[in-house]
Amino acid sequence: MGRPMTAHVEVMDLVAQMKAAEQAFVLATVVRTVSVTAAKAGAKAIIRPDGTIVAGWIGGGCARGAVLKAAREALADGEPRMVSVQPEDMLAELGVKAGDNRDGIRFASNMCPSKGTMDIFVEPVLPHPSLIIFGASPVAMSLAGQARQLGYHVTLAAPAGDLLVVPDADTLVDGYALGELHQARRFIVISTQGKGDEVALRAAVAIDAAYHAFVGSRRKMVALREKLIAAGLAPEALDRVKAPAGLDLGAITPEEIAMSILAEITIERRRGQRLSSQATSS
Repeated sequence: MGRPMTAHVEVMDLVAQMKAAEQAFVLATVVRTVSVTAAKAGAKAIIRPDGTIVAGWIGGGCARGAVLKAAREALADGEPRMVSVQPEDMLAELGVKAGDNRDGIRFASNMCPSKGTMDIFVEPVLPHPSLIIFGASPVAMSLAGQARQLGYHVTLAAPAGDLLVVPDADTLVDGYALGELHQARRFIVISTQGKGDEVALRAAVAIDAAYHAFVGSRRKMVALREKLIAAGLAPEALDRVKAPAGLDLGAITPEEIAMSILAEITIERRRGQRLSSQATSS
C-alpha cells in the first residue's frame, strides 16, 4: 500500500513545483475503472505540453492516445474535460462512437485485450497570464497593483532611478532589457510617458504577446513610429501597438486609466474562453 501513496505524493510535490515555476502542464487523474488492471482510481500523471508524461501513471497504451489528445486540447482552451475509454461494444450500447462528446465526456475506444473501462479527468494547469509593464509612471504603478489583484503575474521594467515608490509587482527589472520570460500568455503596456519611450517601445515590440499598448496619444505614437521606422524598426512590429491604450471610458486619473487598460486586456484574455463556452453550451 505504501508504493501508490508515495507515487501520489511525488506527483503532487511536482505539481506544486511546476505551479511555482509558472509552467504549463496537465494533471490527469483516473476517477473510475472497470475490469482494468493497468491503473486504479486515484492514479495521477503529469503531462507536459509536448505530450511527455513526466511523472505518475495512468495506464498503458490503451488510454494514452486519448488522454494525450485531450491534454493538448485542454492546454489550448484552458478547459478541463473527462475522457471515457471503453470497449467498442459498450460504446455501441451507449449509442456513441470513439471521438464523440456527450454531456462533457469525450469517448474513446479501448482496443486492448483487457476490454476494460477507464474514466480520466484531464485538468489543465496554466501559468498566470503575464502583464509586462514598461515604465514607472503613475499609470504604470496603478496598473501593476490592480493587475496583481486580478491574478496576473506582473513584471515591471523601468530604470531604478525613475521609481519613486516600490511597485506592487512580482518581478522588477532595472531598465528595459527583460531577458528570458516564462511561457505564459503575455500582455504588454508601455507607460513610460516621456521617459525612455523609444527604448521601451523597441524592447516591447520584440516580445511575442497577445496585446501591445502604449499609454499616450495617437499623435505621439505616430511620431514615435516614424522615428523608430527611420531607425530601422519594421513597420509591422509597431502596427500591432494600440494607442492610446485602454477602452474609451472617459478615464482621467491614473487609477481610472489603469482600469480601462485592464478592461481592454480582459476582453482579449477571455476571448477564446468565451467562444469555447458558447460552443459547449450550444
